[in-house]
Amino acid sequence: MSHALSFTNPSYQLPTCFMLMEPSKKHFQASSSFFLLTLLSFFNLQDLNLLSLATASPVVRRNDTDQQALLQFKAKITGDQLKIMESWNSSIHFCQWPGVRCGRKRRRVTNLELGFLKLSGSLSPYIGNLSFLRELDLAGNSFYNQIPQEIGGLRRLEALDLTDNSISGEIPSNLSACSKLIIVDMTNNQLTGEIPSLLGLLSNLKVLGFFHNRLIGSIPPSLGNLSSLVKLGLQNNALSGTIPEAFGQLRNLSRFSISGNAISGIVPVAMFNLSNIRDFDIGVNKIQGTLRSDLEINMPHLEYFSVGENQISGQIPISIFNATYLNVLELNGNRFNGNVPSLEKLDKLSNLELSQNYLGHGREGDLHFLCSLVNNTSLEFLFISDNNFGGEFPECISNFSKTLSQLGIYNNKISGRIPEGIGNLINLELLVVFKNQLSGPIPFNIGRLQKLKLFLAYMNILSRTIPHSIGNLTELIKLDLNFNNLQGSIPSGLGNCKNLLLMDLSSNNLSGPIPPEVLGLPSLSIVLNLSSNYLTGKLSVEVETLKSLGELDVSQNRLSGLLPENLGSCVSLEKLFLEGNFFEGPIPSSLSSLRGLEALDLSDNNLSGGIPKFLVLFGALKYLNLSFNNFEGVVPSEGVFKNASTTFVEGNSKLCGGIPELHLSRCNSKTSENTSLKLKITIIVVILGVTLVFSIFLIIWFRKKTEQKPTTTHVENSLLQLPYQSILRATNGFSPQNLVGSGSFGSVYKGILEANGAVIAVKVFNLLNHRASRSFLVECEALKNIRHRNLVKVLTAISGIDYKGNDFKALVYEFMKNGSLEDWLHPSVGMNKPETMRNLNFFQRLNVAIDVAHALEYLHHRCETPIIHCDLKPSNVLLDGEMVGHISDFGLAKILSGEWPNYSTNESSSLGVRGTIGYAPLE
Repeated sequence: MSHALSFTNPSYQLPTCFMLMEPSKKHFQASSSFFLLTLLSFFNLQDLNLLSLATASPVVRRNDTDQQALLQFKAKITGDQLKIMESWNSSIHFCQWPGVRCGRKRRRVTNLELGFLKLSGSLSPYIGNLSFLRELDLAGNSFYNQIPQEIGGLRRLEALDLTDNSISGEIPSNLSACSKLIIVDMTNNQLTGEIPSLLGLLSNLKVLGFFHNRLIGSIPPSLGNLSSLVKLGLQNNALSGTIPEAFGQLRNLSRFSISGNAISGIVPVAMFNLSNIRDFDIGVNKIQGTLRSDLEINMPHLEYFSVGENQISGQIPISIFNATYLNVLELNGNRFNGNVPSLEKLDKLSNLELSQNYLGHGREGDLHFLCSLVNNTSLEFLFISDNNFGGEFPECISNFSKTLSQLGIYNNKISGRIPEGIGNLINLELLVVFKNQLSGPIPFNIGRLQKLKLFLAYMNILSRTIPHSIGNLTELIKLDLNFNNLQGSIPSGLGNCKNLLLMDLSSNNLSGPIPPEVLGLPSLSIVLNLSSNYLTGKLSVEVETLKSLGELDVSQNRLSGLLPENLGSCVSLEKLFLEGNFFEGPIPSSLSSLRGLEALDLSDNNLSGGIPKFLVLFGALKYLNLSFNNFEGVVPSEGVFKNASTTFVEGNSKLCGGIPELHLSRCNSKTSENTSLKLKITIIVVILGVTLVFSIFLIIWFRKKTEQKPTTTHVENSLLQLPYQSILRATNGFSPQNLVGSGSFGSVYKGILEANGAVIAVKVFNLLNHRASRSFLVECEALKNIRHRNLVKVLTAISGIDYKGNDFKALVYEFMKNGSLEDWLHPSVGMNKPETMRNLNFFQRLNVAIDVAHALEYLHHRCETPIIHCDLKPSNVLLDGEMVGHISDFGLAKILSGEWPNYSTNESSSLGVRGTIGYAPLE
């Protein structure tokens, strides 16, 4: 009792006799009465009451403060998928709540560890009442709104981790009051404003991370006072200004990244002597200056060095190649010139990027530095493209490490042959050598590169035949050999390349027939270009296999015979070029199925017959060339034929009519009489005023007008190589503001690509749902070989890992401007637009129903393998800017392996299409 009193209130002094006594337990029991009486004589009753308040109340009050702060934090949570907050209740002490850790003595909250628990909501200002808090970890959640200013009152705070959320607003400047802070990481949020200069007062700070936000302004020079700083990450913001000179004083700095900003000026020379640096990344800025080859760079521990995509000129400093631990060296996209020094000390180098400079002198010896890499056993990526390198393609490439997966030397002045030993690089996936002066044959050993996905060697002087071994490249996605001097026939073995999306062998001296195996490659979906060769024979019936192909060009050859009737099976064609051959006969009626055609060139052939009327109905058609054939009859005056700058019919002496700008003769009287008779019949029908006939006339007119409107320009097919980072930036880090909708299998985000401003829709699959992966595979399988104007166009599929190392699967579609049919038939009360603006009239409803019917007819009867959608509903019918209907979401689709089973029913009725579209109420 005496010890407790003296500890709690040291102002009280016990009598000396009590302070000196150390009685035994027996003696204490015997004299307990004397002890109590003596104590009461020393303290009166009022003193004891005050003493109890001074000892017990603060502990209870402080504990209650922490509990109330935690409950207020919980009150701001709006989403809790894992039900973590349900355990935050009075049934157990708050120190035992999930994510809460307390000190042993005072039972005060010291750690709040709630990272990656799928929480959402805003941060409560009451968090500032957790005065003993040392660590606050909310990373990997969906917190939003601003950081409360009260967080600056956490004087004991050592670690603050808010990474991977959607927090907005500015960085609180009063964080500088948290003087014990060691870690501040707010990476991947939506923070705005400037970096507070007061953060330079945090003398204990070792980690400062603000990358991937929207910060502006310059980098505060005061950050140069953070002498303990080890990691500084400011990349991917909108920072400007220069790199502060004071950064040259950060002797403990190990990782430094400011890439992806608008930083200008020069790099402080002192920074090149920060001997502890491991990662140095200033790429993708506007940094200038001239470097000298003798510049001293003293970074012995350097592993990652990137100054790419800036405006740095001069020569590459030789001293950089003394960094023996260097793993990545990126100097691309600058103005470096001169020779590249020897790389023999960089035996750990895995990525060398020198592209887009002025390196080399266009002569022999420029590439000697490559041979200094032969002892490197780690090299994976080597790019020296877009420079001034000359000389022969060095044979030493054949001795490179088998780890090499990507080799790019394009757009230089490199001559000689592709080394036969290139076949030793068995892990090579990308070989890009176009726009050089390479000659001789394509090595036969190239067939050993069975992992090769891209082989681009166009615009060289390659000769002889294409080796048959090229058929061994079964992983090949793109093959482009155009503008060379290749001879002989097209190898039929190319039919083994079942993953080919693009094949371009144009502008060579190839001869013989087109192998049916090539025309039978269903994977071809971008381009098949065999133009400007000496190919002979017919266009074989296997062409019907190219149902996913976007562009077919066999022009300027010696092909002959009738155009195959099943050419109309290539329903995804947007460009068809058959000019400059010896094709004869009429235009097949099956071409009426090619309603997505944007360009059609049949000129310079021996085609005959009339011009098909269905060409008038091709609303997407912007270029039509029928000149120099034997066509006859009336030229239409509607559709694409209304514009003389997009339609060409000269050289057909038996054609008449058309618009005056075509300068054709007038058609004979018989034709005029027929036209007059049709006009009279039309007038009589109108005069009769039969409502049914009048309605049909209006429907046909409206449908015709709709089809004549130009379709939205598609995003370029190069998006097939869209990387994860582009998707991340396009959707603003998958921001909730970009969220279009969500379901059990995933979420759909609106995105805008930085490269061309194209608007896309990104469907990200929720892989925590085990059925989502199957849905992704089913949708990929269903969509890879289908293409139709009334099906939502898939631009690319992405399957890999995100920057956290988690599995990531997504599909990228064209964005449909007018949302779903569900939004129009049943607009929600909370929609931004007035409800009256979301109504569909009778003709719009009818046209959407027809669009859906076209799509279903294609899926059921015109696909190579019939497909049942299995989830057709208004929310899965999307409307583009022209109110054309497109079916989407094939996650539940079923692909039939043969004919329709006898028990199947019509999908349009069994799935409720009539109820949702055809019979939607008129308003």
